[in-house]
Amino acid sequence: MELTYSNYLKIDELTDLQQLYSNPNEHDEMLFIIIHQAYELWFKQIIHELDHLIKRLGENDVMTVIKTQKRINTILKVIVHQVDILETMTPLEFLSFRDYLQSASGFQSYQFRELEFMLGKKNIAVLDRFEKGSKAYKKLEKRYNEKTLWDHFLKFLTINDYPIPEDVLNRDFTKPIETNKKIQEFLLSIYKFSPIIATLCELLLDFDEGMQEWRYRHVKMVERTIGAKIGTGGSDGIKYLQATLFKPMFEDLWIIRSEFKND
Repeated sequence: MELTYSNYLKIDELTDLQQLYSNPNEHDEMLFIIIHQAYELWFKQIIHELDHLIKRLGENDVMTVIKTQKRINTILKVIVHQVDILETMTPLEFLSFRDYLQSASGFQSYQFRELEFMLGKKNIAVLDRFEKGSKAYKKLEKRYNEKTLWDHFLKFLTINDYPIPEDVLNRDFTKPIETNKKIQEFLLSIYKFSPIIATLCELLLDFDEGMQEWRYRHVKMVERTIGAKIGTGGSDGIKYLQATLFKPMFEDLWIIRSEFKND
């Protein structure tokens, strides 16, 4: 068969994936499905890019790392903007099909949890939400035990002659990332004397800020749509989402902001 645009991208299969559950079909359910399927595709791409970035960090290919982080940050802007589209749906329009979602919830997005694990937001209880041995469980279990992006970044710094303490490099990767005064000192030195690595630090900060922005926009969208109601699938809804706000991934990069001096 000749390769065409349609069969290369599997357009027929792709456009058959939007199966409405409302009966009779509610107009706005189509938008809801497509938006969330698009989120999952973008999550897949970000994870794909992060794996590439981590590999390049280990090879000390800083220019490729910078290019890749810029791509990730641009994708994140698209994800944030998609909230604007979803917010064109009024609360009544969402309620017209909400009950048909039954226990389905964005809370169950294993790709977003995988992304969180890669960025240091690890919680072993997340694995209990997925069937042991399933694709989701295996992926999350693997990420749970692996180094985070920040750990790989610190290892990259050692390649560039920054003596990161061994207890930091060999920490328990299942535990939360802790701030470290010595790391902050190295970061301040990088901003003064290593402009290329400093550029990467700023891109990581952009990524951190973008993730926080996405969480905020998502929280406000949910609040705007269902208020304080229990979330689909029985989650705490807005109460849970609000608890995730304003928690940075790379806290050392934020702390040093108050230490910059005009020498």
